[in-house]
Amino acid sequence: MNLPDPFEQLAKLLTQLPSLGPRQAIRISFFLKNRGEEFLDHLIAALKSLRDTAVCAQCYMPHTNKGARCSVCADSSRDHRTIAIVEKETDLLSIENTGKYRGVYFIVGESAPSGALSKTQKSRLTTLKQRIQREGKAAEIIIAFSPTSEGKFTASLLAHELAGYAEKITKPALGLPSGGEIEFADDETLGSALEQRH
Repeated sequence: MNLPDPFEQLAKLLTQLPSLGPRQAIRISFFLKNRGEEFLDHLIAALKSLRDTAVCAQCYMPHTNKGARCSVCADSSRDHRTIAIVEKETDLLSIENTGKYRGVYFIVGESAPSGALSKTQKSRLTTLKQRIQREGKAAEIIIAFSPTSEGKFTASLLAHELAGYAEKITKPALGLPSGGEIEFADDETLGSALEQRH
């Protein structure tokens, strides 16, 4: 028996999501159908509102604020001379949830599988350099990448690229498990790694 077209089309789209294979995508398609119209209407509305979110002109975090900047970048009480460079939005959220960091962020984008800088990263890095040249040298740039082999390699490339753009370039201290992801670290471990950065 062939999968009905609407399920097949949805499953194809779902397999583009991280860590979601074809079987899981088909299961989710049936799950959504079985949840009923009200659930689907809420899901469709949530997806539409997601489409309408803006992206911060300064750090690239999606937001719903009025204006070009997210709530962190627009907050004058934050230390705008300390910049944490992260790979993705979930890393930013993980660091912010520790409550131990009061600087601003910069989402440079996901690394290529080789760890080399992607086109997105190069483009965003150029934007960051231009901003620092306009506003003055940063007091500190924290390169907060996951301690995977690719993350370490990309972090070293970023440190080299940004030499001269900050008084110091640091990284979170050991404590994050090697090969682990920042987004999955618990608040206490991540907060401690940030406080003891070097």
